[in-house]
Amino acid sequence: MADLSSKNLKLAIQKEGRLTEETLEFLRKAGLEFESYKQRLFSTCKNFPLEIIYLRDDDIPDYVASGTVDLGVVGQNILYEERPKVKKLLNLRFGSCSLIIAVPKESAVSQIKDLKGKTIATTYPLSVKYFFKKNKIAVNVVRIKGSVEIAPALGVAQAIADLTSTGSTLALNDLRILTKIYESEAVLVANRKILSQVSKKIILEKLLTRFKAVLSAKNYKYVMMNAPQNLLPKIRKIVPGLKSPTISPLAKQGWITIQVVVKEDVFWQTIEKLKSLGVSSIIVLPIEKTII
Repeated sequence: MADLSSKNLKLAIQKEGRLTEETLEFLRKAGLEFESYKQRLFSTCKNFPLEIIYLRDDDIPDYVASGTVDLGVVGQNILYEERPKVKKLLNLRFGSCSLIIAVPKESAVSQIKDLKGKTIATTYPLSVKYFFKKNKIAVNVVRIKGSVEIAPALGVAQAIADLTSTGSTLALNDLRILTKIYESEAVLVANRKILSQVSKKIILEKLLTRFKAVLSAKNYKYVMMNAPQNLLPKIRKIVPGLKSPTISPLAKQGWITIQVVVKEDVFWQTIEKLKSLGVSSIIVLPIEKTII
């Protein structure tokens, strides 16, 4: 670690895990240039005062809380479980999953109250204990490292609590979801003292501007379309864009091309309305960054 600059921000990410590739992709979308491969302990950004440290995911909160690193990318599930003394700055909108309770498909358990007095195997004992205490259901929670899905088959537990994103691993082990405890995604966390350090706070604000631009871009699509010019007033009402659409005349008399940004959450409804008006040749492009 001797090569790390004390003037640079230090960001810890998973060395190897379910968030690693998406984190690296997100950082590169934010315009950060660096080299990364499994043998590396850290990378220095070529175009930004940032050092990237590669750690085990369970170690990241402690490194951030102690100030060994300034920032960390972790799953929100770790924050729920370990309650580290760090400040959450951003939800990063990748690595989505849920902590669920599952039972064998043939189990007679149909609701969480049926688990009273039974054993739950999990890698997240504190989250599970809190959930059942909140619901006033007495259960026995057993902590297991590694694959918890096999616990019911081995007779270790009557149910499990584990993270899942697609549910495919549960299905392969003949398990069904009983209920969800919480949802999780990747988040950016910071050491609480960093906001009082003027030099690093300035760098952090610049980094957050980059991150927010990438996140904002996920909310929009760039749409190009051709339409008769007389439909423009109606199109403006359907697609107002961020401020106003870009309009250019076509060689075809009375027709125009329109370029506009459409919000992701109303994208399909908007496209359907445009098609019903008579708009044609609709081209949709992703947006890499949006700075508003």
